[in-house]
Amino acid sequence: MHDIKTIILAGGLGMRLRSVVPSKPKVLASIGERSFLELLVQQLRGQGIRQLVMCTGYLADQIETRLGDGTRWNVSIEYSKEETPLGTAGALKLAQRYVGNIPEFLVLNGDSFLEINFQDLIGSHREHSRAVATMAVVRVEDAGRYGTVNVDSSDRVIGFAEKTGSNAPGLVNGGVYVFSQALWQSIPEGPASLERDIFPRLIDRGVYVREQHGMFVDIGTPADYARAQELLR
Repeated sequence: MHDIKTIILAGGLGMRLRSVVPSKPKVLASIGERSFLELLVQQLRGQGIRQLVMCTGYLADQIETRLGDGTRWNVSIEYSKEETPLGTAGALKLAQRYVGNIPEFLVLNGDSFLEINFQDLIGSHREHSRAVATMAVVRVEDAGRYGTVNVDSSDRVIGFAEKTGSNAPGLVNGGVYVFSQALWQSIPEGPASLERDIFPRLIDRGVYVREQHGMFVDIGTPADYARAQELLR
């Protein structure tokens, strides 16, 4: 099994979840006996992926205390801690030094779970030799609250649509990506959002999708968190 360096974005403030998870970062929200973040670690470890980097920010010490160096799961966990909020892209840029010069690396949002074969996504990325990014996408019945991904017949991204509030079905970002080294040239210094700022400027350089058909759950809102507890317990 191919082991690939994996960055987990776990620094978010989780404002919308504060009413039900008031005193810890949302990635440590409980799912049964485990935290949500431990669920992701176990998913990666189950597929042979053991080199992890946590991008932390809000209440970072709690995450480090809970997960430690990863020995408990037979993985290696390093921490890239932002001192001020940098957004998803800024946090990723800060973690660049942990990735080194490997040709590609995996990135996961720390607040969503996607049933996925990571090796399949990596293989799909390699099929497109000029791709800067390959994004796991999911077709949902109500895409209004997510914003959608528009693709052509070769699975190349041609545009992103903002959240519309309409209840139409569509392809949405599943929060799991493979990036090539060329990504770093497109992330400026300072705060930036991967979704809003970086992906739109990567379109011309080659962003592809791999559609997934398994379970997709995020924990962004109390309702979603309740659903996650039902599905993932």
